[in-house]
Amino acid sequence: MSDRTHAGIRERLEAEERARLSPLAAFSDSAVRERSEQESAVRTRFQRDRDRILHSKPFRRLKHKTQVFIAPLGDHYRTRLTHTLEVTQIARTVARALRLNEDLVEAIGLGHDLGHAPFGHAGESAISHALGHSFRHNEQSRRVVEIIEKDGQGLNLTYAVREGIYLHSKARRDIMATAWGVASTLEGQIIKITDSIAYINHDIDDAMRAGLLKQSDLPPKPLELLGQTHATRINTMICDLIDYNWWANGDGTPPDPPLMAMSPDILTATNALREFMYTTVYLDGRAKADDGKVRVMIELLYNHFMAHPEQLPEDLRQINRERDEPIERAVVDYIAGMTDRYAIKVFDDLYVPRTWGA
Repeated sequence: MSDRTHAGIRERLEAEERARLSPLAAFSDSAVRERSEQESAVRTRFQRDRDRILHSKPFRRLKHKTQVFIAPLGDHYRTRLTHTLEVTQIARTVARALRLNEDLVEAIGLGHDLGHAPFGHAGESAISHALGHSFRHNEQSRRVVEIIEKDGQGLNLTYAVREGIYLHSKARRDIMATAWGVASTLEGQIIKITDSIAYINHDIDDAMRAGLLKQSDLPPKPLELLGQTHATRINTMICDLIDYNWWANGDGTPPDPPLMAMSPDILTATNALREFMYTTVYLDGRAKADDGKVRVMIELLYNHFMAHPEQLPEDLRQINRERDEPIERAVVDYIAGMTDRYAIKVFDDLYVPRTWGA
């Protein structure tokens, strides 16, 4: 393609956004980066953010990170990568219906879990225990895109994407609770809600596959509203999110402040189903049988690399030196970036005796 053919493609895409999207949408041509850079000839700023995340190493590692069931061998269990893809696709459906920016939603969705530790929330808890204070995956996800990637330069994503990644987490009691704050874009708010829609439903599916749940175990009252099947529940939640926030497409008066939400009845049912999953799956002894092993493994890895920081990857040591951070920061960056199987391999290399052939 010649330069002449490239001319004006990005500008046309930006103009199409202005003409097509809701006045409440986030527009690519208004997006701000921490460091200025030459614009792409053929992609908007949010499209470039999406592509930078998609092509990053932490994104590829998500395929071998636990969602709920540690290092699953079954081909059909969700991993952190398939969870990320499901969240993103649900969010794009909502954004498209409400004339919001799909590219921004996609970028936030693909990046929201980049900082997750190996072994899922068990790994997150184990790192917190080793550190002596909380390790939060949303904070680590932001650190990955702002600092760790590109040898300490970060991905230089737009503020809207970085904010959405950081603010996607929520408290246990309510998927609408604001543990860290609320994203300033409606697109960022969508990811926070659709993250819960995705994991509540796909974790039920995985728990049934693992034999922890039967259909008859599910609480009947929430299912009366949400539906009896995986597909029906997701459809109910998505349609409710679209209908209840119809103002977001520019047709109607937005609430003050303009916050995405579920209708009260659907929210109550969704929270009840989420709490059921906490009590019967996430905190169930069978699903958590190996959490103690994860804690021991993570703590031994943490203590080893604290004692031998020279064994950390050189890129992380360089970032640590340049930023004048305590060494535990580099150790946590290394462990948090591991996949399940790589963490097991490093542990085996350090602590399991080698076997010798005949």
